[in-house]
Amino acid sequence: MHREHKYSVNIQWTGNTGQGTADYRSYARDHEIKVPGKPAIEGSSDPQFRGDPTRYNPEELLVSALSGCHLLWYLHLCAEAGIVVLSYEDRAEGMMEESNDGGGRFVRVTLRPHVRVTDRVEQAEALHQRAHQLCFIANSVNFPVLHQPVTELQAL
Repeated sequence: MHREHKYSVNIQWTGNTGQGTADYRSYARDHEIKVPGKPAIEGSSDPQFRGDPTRYNPEELLVSALSGCHLLWYLHLCAEAGIVVLSYEDRAEGMMEESNDGGGRFVRVTLRPHVRVTDRVEQAEALHQRAHQLCFIANSVNFPVLHQPVTELQAL
């Protein structure tokens, strides 16, 4: 069975400082990401590109989407396998390279999940590979998504 899922968002630029885009320095990169029924996400560009450092930038959101997708698949697989996860934290990192023309691309993202389980540590660690295979977002990008999991045993 083939199923399709549609995701709609509204991006609104909020960075017109009165001159529009009269020149490169005349406008803020601020924008809002909106989905009906959810809080808005305040976005901007990376501070290296004249963005507001207090707002999320698209590059951070891409890395967090990969991390979040892996997290959700991993928890699902552990629950199915009867493995009790007590905590999960990922310190994910993306590496982007700029090209000479000002563009660029991501060359890799590394996920570093630190997981605590009540038992079956080896099986829990092995499920990261299956989570990666199933992750919708990882299957959609054209760069490697690497994994460096740490799995620890913790009593209830």
